[in-house]
Order: sequence, then structure tokens, then C-alpha cells
Amino acid sequence: MDQGSLSGAEPGSLCLLRTSAIGDVTHVVPLVRTVQHRWPQTRLTWLIGKLEHKLVGDVPGVEFIVFDKHAGRAGYRDVREKLAGRRFDALLHMQVSLRSNLLSLAVKAPLRIGYDRARSKDLHGFFVNCRIPARSGDHVLDAMASFLEPLGLKQTEVRWDIPIPAEARAFAEMHLRNDMPTLLVSPASSHRLRNWRPERYAAVIDHAALTLGWRVALCGGPSVFEREFGDAILAHTQTRPLDLIGKDTLKQMLALLARATLVLCPDSGPMHMANAVGTPVLGLHAASNPARSGPYSDRQWCVDRYDAAARKFRKKPADALPWGTKLEHRGVMDLIEVDDVIERLEAFADARG
Repeated sequence: MDQGSLSGAEPGSLCLLRTSAIGDVTHVVPLVRTVQHRWPQTRLTWLIGKLEHKLVGDVPGVEFIVFDKHAGRAGYRDVREKLAGRRFDALLHMQVSLRSNLLSLAVKAPLRIGYDRARSKDLHGFFVNCRIPARSGDHVLDAMASFLEPLGLKQTEVRWDIPIPAEARAFAEMHLRNDMPTLLVSPASSHRLRNWRPERYAAVIDHAALTLGWRVALCGGPSVFEREFGDAILAHTQTRPLDLIGKDTLKQMLALLARATLVLCPDSGPMHMANAVGTPVLGLHAASNPARSGPYSDRQWCVDRYDAAARKFRKKPADALPWGTKLEHRGVMDLIEVDDVIERLEAFADARG
């Protein structure tokens, strides 16, 4: 397949480059499913980050090549060695960063599909020779899907089916044992300015437990920050939610999310993991636009203060900002009040009867 033959003919092989982050990697999985359904003979190779591989590395029918960004030059060399002598019909270069641009040099392909100019940065345009359609207003998942369009294919169905091992399901069942409604709280984003105040999380946790009679569980990764953040929440609670912070693997986390009734979180990887397994999300949005990066399937339970943030910090309405603008300012999440979240929680509880 050369650069001019974009007729929709089934390619022999595609290389996907999206190494991070967790949420964005979940957005790529529906693209993989679309290719597998429409072009079952196409061989798929995915360059992916070490952590992200733990979440989706068992998706069948895909060859994964792990890039360890913390390994420095050795990480690039390892990828080059694994791809030496290989050639793909097309590269889907779905990440804009200098690191990923350099990594893309290891992939030999006549057709190199990248982002449109508005969404490019870090010299991305020098590493591609074809661009996805320029659009404003796309959700991130839809933007990922548009990488198939230069190949003559459109994504018309969104399906994840990320495997959850039996061991992970058993872990989730052990901690969330019965059919009692469960609010699973994943409070921390790696983008610190997207995080809500611990005392506000605590107030919602107590309301869920004391007023609604729900079980509440806290979850999160093993980092020092997430442990300290969780402890700050627990210091303000009257009740004692189940504390699973740092106690699960990514697959076990996925199983917990699948077993939960509702997930409370900021814009973060667990938000998109929960959406991928079909669990409703009460997302907290002020620093980011939920229409672009909220839970893809259902945003009705989210609290959206993005427009208020735009007016406060940029002195203009959200629709006057370039699509995708982040408003990660100190104090931006304070625009979300406890009552805003409790209202959505109550509405969800009423809706489920």
C-alpha cells in the first residue's frame, strides 16, 4: 500500500503508536476492534507503554511491543531491535510528543498517519506524511477512531471487551461481596490540579454511606501521593470506607470498576476504564471539558463546571476557547461544590430505583 492508495482495501499490516496514558489507551481499543471486525486478516502491532501494557496487553490478535520510557536510550534501542527488518503498510501515529515522534522513527511504513495541524505539536508534522481530518468538537475517542479514515475505514461501533482474568474478578468479588450498591471512589488524577479537595470527597462518601446506605470503597495506585491523598480523605470521614488504595493491580482495578454501581472520580484513567466496562461515572470536570475527555458512553451523571472555569480564569465562555483547552489552574476544582456532587449522586440513586 503506497501513500496514494487509500481506497479501503484491506492492508496487510498496521502499526499503532500510542504508548500512554491509561485513559487514552482505552480509547484505542475500539479502533483495534473495528479493524479486527472489518479487516480480520490485517496484522496489528501496537507500540505501547510498560504500565499501559498491563491493562490491555492481553487483547487477543494484537502483537504488543513494549516501550519503557524510563529506560532512556535503551528503551528506544529495544524497540528498534524488535522492529529491525520489518515493514508495515501504515503507521497510525496517535501520540503527539517529542518522545513518541522519536520512537516513530523505528517504524518503517510508506504511509504515516498523524494528527491534523491544529492538534499537532513537538514537530509532529515532520514525522508523518498524511493527516487525519481537521475537526473541532470531537471526543478523544472519536479523534483516535478518525485515524482509520485515511485508510478508507470508518468506526461505526464502539466496543472494548478488555479481558478481565478470573483471578481479577475473584479479587473484586472478595472485596465487593454482595449486591449492595457500591460507590467506588478513585479520587486522584496524575494531573494534580484536576483533583478535588479531600474534605469534599469525605462529605460525599459520608452521604453515600449514611443517607443512601451504600457501601463505599476507595481505590488508587501505589504511589506515595495517592496514599497520602487517600489518608487525607479518611481523616475527614465520619464513616470508614473500604480502603483498597495501592492494593490492586490494573486488572483487579478493572474488575472492581466493573463490579461497582457508580464510580466517582476526576478526569483520569479510571474514569475511562470504568466507562469501558460499562459502569456509570460521576465525573468531576472543571479543569477539562467533559464533552472532549469525559466518560464516552454516558456523561449525564458528571458535574460540569468547565464553562464556569473558562469565565473565571480566561474571562470568556468555554465555547470561545480552542477545542481541547485545559484549564488546570490552582483552585479550579473548587468551582465544584459538595452539593453539586450529592445532587448527581441522588439523581443516579433515584434513576436506578
